[in-house]
Amino acid sequence: MRVAALVVFLSAMTLGPATTAQVLDYDGLNGWSQDNHLAALQTFLVTCDQLDGDDWRPICNVAADAAVSDAAAKSFFEMFFRPVLIGTPPALFTGYYEPELAGSLSRTTRFAYPIYRKPPDLPEGVPYLDRRAIEQGALRGKGLEIAWLEDPVEAFFLQIQGSGRIKLTNGKTIRVGYAAANGHPYRSVGQEMVARGTHTEDQVSAQVIRAYVRNNPRIGKELLNINPSYVFFRIIDDLAPDQGPIGAMGRPVQTLRTVAVDPAFTKLGTPVWVDKRGNDPMQRLMIAQDTGGAIKGAQRADIFFGTGLAAGDAAGEIKDGGRMVQLLPIDRAYLLQPGG
Repeated sequence: MRVAALVVFLSAMTLGPATTAQVLDYDGLNGWSQDNHLAALQTFLVTCDQLDGDDWRPICNVAADAAVSDAAAKSFFEMFFRPVLIGTPPALFTGYYEPELAGSLSRTTRFAYPIYRKPPDLPEGVPYLDRRAIEQGALRGKGLEIAWLEDPVEAFFLQIQGSGRIKLTNGKTIRVGYAAANGHPYRSVGQEMVARGTHTEDQVSAQVIRAYVRNNPRIGKELLNINPSYVFFRIIDDLAPDQGPIGAMGRPVQTLRTVAVDPAFTKLGTPVWVDKRGNDPMQRLMIAQDTGGAIKGAQRADIFFGTGLAAGDAAGEIKDGGRMVQLLPIDRAYLLQPGG
C-alpha cells in the first residue's frame, strides 16, 4: 500500500479548515473488492448532476455508462477516483432513519403534540424562539400545525431525524421533511445525561433516552428542553412510497448507501468508503448526500438505515468507530501530495 501523508489546508480543496490528509490505494480499503459497487454507483448518480467543478463534471458525464454491472462500476470508481483519508481516525459512525408515526390533522386527547411548519416571521441568521418557549406554547394559535402526534418523545426524535411518515386517523399517510430550524445550536441530550451522572457514555442510545424520558416525565421534559434547537417541517407530496426521504441535496436518500456528513470537510455528493467497526462491522461505499446538526468533523458520519421501526432500532444502536475515506477525483487527490 502506498501512503502519502501530509498536513494540508483543506481550503485548497474547498473543504474547510486545516487538517491531515492521506492518499491511499484501493488495496488499503478493507472489503473493497467484496462490495456492491453497482449499488453505490446508482446512488452516486442520484446527485451527480449537482457536483460542480472541472474535475467533477467529466466524471458525471460518463458515470451512467458504467452502471451496467458491478465489475464496470468498480472499474469506474478505480479509474476516476483515489481514496483520501481526511482527518484522524477513529471515526464516529451513528445512524439515522425515517420514522413512521401515528398522528392526526387535528388535536385530540390522544394526539396532543404538534409539529409545526416554518413560521412566516422566522428571521434569517438570527436565533428565533428556543425549544423551551415553543414547547410552552409560543406558537399556539398561529395555524402552523401540520399534524399532532401522540408522544412528545417521538415528536422530539422526529426533529432529530429531520423527516418522517405520519399515518393519519383517516387512513392516509403524509410525509414531512425538514423546512427550517430556529437558529439555536444543537445540544446533545445524551451528553447531558452523561454529565448528570444518570448514565455512562457507553450506555446512552436513542432507545435509552426514550425509556428514560418516558419513565421520568417531569425530569424528562426538562431534559429534552436543554436542546434549544427546534426543527420546522414541510409536507412532501411528490415521493413514491419506496423512495427515501429528501436529503440535504434535495434528492431522496438511499438505505445503507447515503451518509450525512460535515460539509466543511466532505463535499456533498462525494463517494465515501465507510469502514465501521463494532458489533456489526460494515465496509461499503456510500455517498455523502445529507447533513445533520450533530454531524461535525472530518471523521464523523450518520448512516441512513431506512424507514420504520426496525430501521430505527438498528440506527439507534450504532455508535461505532472505524474510519471514513473519501473518494476524490484523481487530480484533486494528488494535489494533496508533496509538490502536488
